[in-house]
Amino acid sequence: MKSVNYIAIEGPIGVGKTSLAKLLAEKLNAHLIMEEATENPFLADFYKNKKKYAFQTQIFFLLARYQQLSKLETHDLFRQRIVADYTFEKDQLFARVNLTDREMILYDKIAEALSTDLPKPDLVIFLQAATETLLKRIKQRGIPFEKNIDLYYLDELNEAYNYYFFEYDHTPLLVVKTDEIDFVNNTNDLGDLIEQIKKPLSGTHYYVPPGSLEL
Repeated sequence: MKSVNYIAIEGPIGVGKTSLAKLLAEKLNAHLIMEEATENPFLADFYKNKKKYAFQTQIFFLLARYQQLSKLETHDLFRQRIVADYTFEKDQLFARVNLTDREMILYDKIAEALSTDLPKPDLVIFLQAATETLLKRIKQRGIPFEKNIDLYYLDELNEAYNYYFFEYDHTPLLVVKTDEIDFVNNTNDLGDLIEQIKKPLSGTHYYVPPGSLEL
């Protein structure tokens, strides 16, 4: 079984990717790679007018994520464990929700060319939550440009994530239901998840934390 040196955490807006990535990087003594969403100059405008600013927003994210992940050389992955709060493929999920068919043709050509030489994670952790839970967490964290997000868009995005990872087979996958757990404030929840990560994994595994509802 290949050692888990590169862990990527995925999930929709508000599910807790960044919080978990920071905690895992600390506990596993790993190098942390964070998505730089606030650096996108089109993002605030996108939440005000999705149709007008979707393409610019997606292309900026695509190129920024490529630049960040392309710096991960093979010897770095063997020398130090890495935890990222996104995968390169995540941008395609947003693109398919937000772009027109004509825009997707150009987007797909660019994404395909960029993805060829990027390293793949040894493990992807997909964090799931109900749309209502996501909206509650988004409101709690109070990021200004997210205040205009609507329930319909968030639900559409959440369903896109669920559909994508239902058929995902590119790397080992750990699916975690997060509605009833708190990695940040409950050390037992975090510790139990870390134990799951340390187990040899292949294919897809569903982790239902103690006390949460069944998937």
